[in-house]
Amino acid sequence: MTQNTHSAGGRAAVQVRGLVKHFGDVKAVDGVDLDVREGTVMGVLGPNGAGKTTLVRCLSTLLVPDAGTAVVAGYDVVRQPRALRRTIGLTGQYASVDEKLSGRENLYMIGRLLDLSRKDARARADELLERFSLTEAAKRAAGKYSGGMRRRLDLAASMIGKPAVLYLDEPTTGLDPRTRNEVWDEVNQLVRDGATVLLTTQYMEEAEQLADELTVVDRGQVIAEGRVDELKAKVGGRTLQIRPAVRGELDRMVGAIAQAGLDGIAGATADHEDGVVNVPIVSDEQLTAVVNVLGERGFALAGINTHLPSLDEVFLAITGQKTSETDAPAEPADARYEEVAA
Repeated sequence: MTQNTHSAGGRAAVQVRGLVKHFGDVKAVDGVDLDVREGTVMGVLGPNGAGKTTLVRCLSTLLVPDAGTAVVAGYDVVRQPRALRRTIGLTGQYASVDEKLSGRENLYMIGRLLDLSRKDARARADELLERFSLTEAAKRAAGKYSGGMRRRLDLAASMIGKPAVLYLDEPTTGLDPRTRNEVWDEVNQLVRDGATVLLTTQYMEEAEQLADELTVVDRGQVIAEGRVDELKAKVGGRTLQIRPAVRGELDRMVGAIAQAGLDGIAGATADHEDGVVNVPIVSDEQLTAVVNVLGERGFALAGINTHLPSLDEVFLAITGQKTSETDAPAEPADARYEEVAA
């Protein structure tokens, strides 16, 4: 899969400066700065306990930060929480629908709480049930839904008010690949409709598929940010892979590149198993120079390719941890349950 590209506006839908949140002696969010442009998806990555969920809960008014400022959709999260809640949506790590109500009743109830008229709440509920392939189960109690159906209903609930900014906190955890793809399709459609999405995830494929830009957090701090290709280039650069027409010329090609003394080329290596020469490069100019040298030396080439490190490799290099590691300190329990008085 390739990274999705959305049209990006110049204005920031989310602006965070120096955000801090403590839980006792634990600093879950430690001076975070963040900018999310309108009409884009910002992926927030980090190991378990990095502060991702606490950050989302601060930005959605469920937690009051201890220091710093955050403005979302033009509203200050501390000074204007009531107004902000009408312009945002939130899907947490676990489905939060009422299991005793039917799918339609859940969505209708939320629409009414958002001051939609009875007619508009019914229409919006039916629209989203259709959009998430839940129409046939609309009258069934949500408690009887499968895990994937509950997750789709939860995501639909967060979209009832057509939010300007949508927070998705690990939205596809535990979903099968088909349902995960359906959620991705809905996120892409929402952004095409003009919304801004802040997505936390530990699935690198998900980040690469959805996010326009990435922010990597660890121990409550931002440690890297940029587009996917920028982070890959920063971590490992590119590898130029050259396949000669004559497989036996691999070593001769390596020698020719070394003799040329090209600026910035540290060295080439022959991969006899795959039949290619690998050359670390950092620019298109270096790529062109290497190919020119080989052409001048009379080597016939069967193909050239460039390889970037995977996003998993980037994550490991930046944080020193694999995405599946779970031994990082967990965020305090009250990071999940503390709420702001209405």
